[in-house]
Amino acid sequence: MSEIQKRPAEYLAAELHRALTEDPRTAEQGVRVRIRGDVVVLDGEVRTAQRRRVLEDIVHEIAPEAPIHNDVHVTAAPGPGECEDLGE
Repeated sequence: MSEIQKRPAEYLAAELHRALTEDPRTAEQGVRVRIRGDVVVLDGEVRTAQRRRVLEDIVHEIAPEAPIHNDVHVTAAPGPGECEDLGE
């Protein structure tokens, strides 16, 4: 029986979300976690491709056999000395 089938989807999604926000490798609060059937779906935004990959690593640590659909997008942050345009 897969990790997703062992417990209610909303509990697994909450546990995964908590892990993504509390793990020092990611500390991502802007990533949403949903369970669709047997698939873990991630969406949101992160600053680097490496962090996007680490999200999957953390999911696999908790639910090793779960397939992942990673819809997280990488958004470039302004570099040092650059101003971020927040609009008016």
